[in-house]
Amino acid sequence: MEHYSDEQLLELFHNSDNPNYAFNLLINKYQEKIYWHVRRLVIDHEDTNDVVQDVFVKAWKGLGRFRADSGLFTWLYRIATNEALTFLKSKKRRFFIPWHDVENTMAQRLETDPFFSENEIQKKLQKAILSLPEKQRIVFNMRYYDELKYEEMSKILDTSVGALKASYHHAANKVEEYVKSH
Repeated sequence: MEHYSDEQLLELFHNSDNPNYAFNLLINKYQEKIYWHVRRLVIDHEDTNDVVQDVFVKAWKGLGRFRADSGLFTWLYRIATNEALTFLKSKKRRFFIPWHDVENTMAQRLETDPFFSENEIQKKLQKAILSLPEKQRIVFNMRYYDELKYEEMSKILDTSVGALKASYHHAANKVEEYVKSH
């Protein structure tokens, strides 16, 4: 399969008689990255698939208005982050449970998830990350797993680089403490 730049994908989307084809190329390019970004936030595979589907539905609806002020990747990550947070908030509201109980449920799911069950270190790391406050968890995942630069994270999360560096530093210290003590 050919690899298209974001600019080429946008050009194809806006100026061809088959925007569906261009959008399918965009999905193929970013689906896996978006999936794992969301999966690390919501943990459950089925929930992740639902959220990712919502992400691409929103992207399809908004792509015609996308002005490319930020990169396509940055725009998709912003949508994915917001959709994951919206999903988690609705889950909390739907069951009228405090956030730490949602986190406990997610941590219990890690125990039975085949993706994590083979790797105790990965499972411990995920539990440590789940113990973080929401914002720190997102920043940690974006930096540690996705290796995003602070400048890119700043555009996605609409937060200053300094605040992101502080969040990551606090998160990394908490994760390290958790892993040492469990």
